[in-house]
Formats: sequence, structure tokens, C-alpha cells
Amino acid sequence: MRAITYSQTGDSSVLTLGERPVPEPGPGEVRVRIAVSGVNPTDWKAREGGRPFSFTEVTPNQDGAGTVDAVGEGVTSVSVGQRVWVYLAQHERPTGTAAEFAVIPAERAVPLAEGASFALGASLGVPAMTAHRALTVHEDGPSRLAPGALAGRTVLVQGGAGAVGHAAIQLAVWAGATVIATVSSDEKEALARAAGAHHVLQYPSETLADGIRELAPEGVEHIVEVAIAENAALDVEVIANHGSIGYYADNGGDSFTAAVRASFAKNVRWQGLLLYTVGETALTAAAEDVSAAVADGALPVGEEAGLPVTWFPLDETSAAHDAVAAGGDREGADPGQRRGLTPLARPRTAITVEAAPSASAAMASAAGLPRRWATPPITAPATSDAHRSRGRRHAVRERPVSRDARPSPRLTSVPVA
Repeated sequence: MRAITYSQTGDSSVLTLGERPVPEPGPGEVRVRIAVSGVNPTDWKAREGGRPFSFTEVTPNQDGAGTVDAVGEGVTSVSVGQRVWVYLAQHERPTGTAAEFAVIPAERAVPLAEGASFALGASLGVPAMTAHRALTVHEDGPSRLAPGALAGRTVLVQGGAGAVGHAAIQLAVWAGATVIATVSSDEKEALARAAGAHHVLQYPSETLADGIRELAPEGVEHIVEVAIAENAALDVEVIANHGSIGYYADNGGDSFTAAVRASFAKNVRWQGLLLYTVGETALTAAAEDVSAAVADGALPVGEEAGLPVTWFPLDETSAAHDAVAAGGDREGADPGQRRGLTPLARPRTAITVEAAPSASAAMASAAGLPRRWATPPITAPATSDAHRSRGRRHAVRERPVSRDARPSPRLTSVPVA
């Protein structure tokens, strides 16, 4: 199989494309034929040395989507031929999704709802599951999300056009909350509104707190926070009694201070969030609820849904990693840059959907891939939000699923298997 690997940490030049044996699943594992591999900031940070390098060789990328190709002993949760979305594929393992096949624990391959694209599936892992956690840590619940679970609540999403922010808007609206989002420009306001936010306020503004209190006179019950170092004071000012602040990134600084009396007087819950350490109970709940939202059509992606998607062929994985890193995350940007598709570099960067050979169009259609695989490449503008004007986008690499069909020399898309 074709796979991206690295055998030492460093910049994106350590990533190489090569041939590797197709791996076999062991007990409790499944092998997934990857159709789309998503890139998140956590992927380039690990490659750069942000975590201990424990393996001889690693295939990067945590998120993805594809079709179950083989199952190991004891696996009953999914079956061969089933379409799935994948999360934490490379967590404590060397087998990420930047390859034609990935072997992962069966619980990390989640059935993908009928009609949902592989691009959507690859966008669900880190961002949507982080957003789910941020919305389910209030002391009065809910611990699970479903239609009506947040009815009567108001949710403030700081950085509402970013990756996790976008997912938080969608999940909160699906669960019945009133959603206020903050963004930094008119363009990002349009994205947050497309995601479903009921109210959108722009920063920086000296009247931001007043605007939030006007919309939520009793305070907001839930805050999904991308920049706690910058927003802690504002959050305390606008939060309701017993409210929760779920923070998942260190935009703007690696420490924060808050007014002690003002926050304890409101019984504020400060809740840090990290998928790698959150525990299996929370991960399972997130996977199940996110899947239910997908089935209800509540988590679409694409510019019309508020989250433009950027595409790279497999052999340009290094460029995808660079694009994510260039989005400002080196200083602490959103670690979830949304939806298995990664944040990109500059506002208004063009995205390119590469064509696959027309010979693979029928197979792509049968596998649930877009029919555009049989069309010429197209381009469209890509934008996303970053707190405090740091641009973020999501880069996705999608490949045809045929073992035999190969792209013509003039195309740069990479076939799977």
C-alpha cells in the first residue's frame, strides 16, 4: 500500500511517501481502507516533536473515513464493507490515516450514517468530539447531547468560525440551545451564521460583554473557549451562576488569571478538555452523539455550511501539514481545526479538488465518494476563523478507492490501494 511515514521528528520534510505492506488487524482491531484522511494541528505538532516519539516509524493523522476492509478476532461492532469514520487512529499507535489502509482499535471506527460523505466523516474526530465534551461538562448536565438536551440554555462559542467552534455551534443548535458566537470579521460572521449561530458578535470590541449580556441577561450557561488566556475575564463577566467554561486551546498565551471572588461567587466550573486523556466513557459518548447528529444532518461541512474544505492529494501531505501550521497554531491556535479537514494558511486561500481518472468514477460512486472524481479539477475560496485573527482552515485528502485504477500522469490525485 502507499503510505506517508516519518522515522524521526522534525519539520514537514521528514514526511515521505512509500510502499508498505498492507497491515493485518489483530484481536479487537479493524482494517479500514482510507478514503479521506483529515489533518489537525495535533498531527503536525506530534510530527514536529510535541510528544515523545515511541515508534520506529509513524504514519500520521488521527482522523479519517473509509470502508472496513478486514476485522480481527472478537470484533462485532462493525463488519467488512461498512462505511466508517475514524478518530484517534494514531493515538499511542503508529498507524495513522495518511495511508491507503489503517489498522485501528475497533471502537475507534464508528459507522458512518447513510448519505454522509467520507469528507464529512473525516472531519468529525478531533473537532466535533472536542466540541461535544465542551458542551457536556456543566454540573447540571447534560452528559449526552440529543435534540432538546440543551433546550432553554444559552451557549457562548468563542471563535465561532474555527474548527471546534463551528462544530460546537452545530451541536448546540441540534441540541436545542440558543447560540451566541464571537468572530473577528464580517467574513467569519457569515461562516458562523451559516453554521447556525443565532447571534454573532465581533471582537475586538469594548462593548462585547454588554452585547452578550443584552442577549443573555441571566448569563450564558455554557462557554466553549478557544482563548482562555485572553477571554477569562470576559467569560466570568457574562457567565451564569453554575455555568461551565470548557477550554481546549491556549490561543493568546499558556496561562490565564481570573477574578477569584467574581468566579467563585458564580460557582463557575473551569473545565479543561483534551481528547487524549478524557477517558473512554467520554469518547464513547461523544462518538455516539456525534454519529446521531450526522444521521440527523446536523453536522454538514463546506463553505455553504460555514466550514470551507481544503483538499490535498496524498503525496502532498507535507504541504497539508504546513498549511495547518501556518494558520497561526504555532502560537497556540485551535487544536481541533475542524472536521477532520484541516485549517489552512491565509484567508482566501484557494482550495483545489483534484480529479481522479474517469475509469474510477463508477467505483468512487459505489463507495460513496463524490462524482467529482470523474471531473476536471476545480477551485474555490477557502476561509475559516481563528481567534484573534489567526487564520485556520482544514485540509483534506481524498483518494479513489480502487486497487487497479491509477490516475493519468497529468493528474496529481493519489489512488487508494
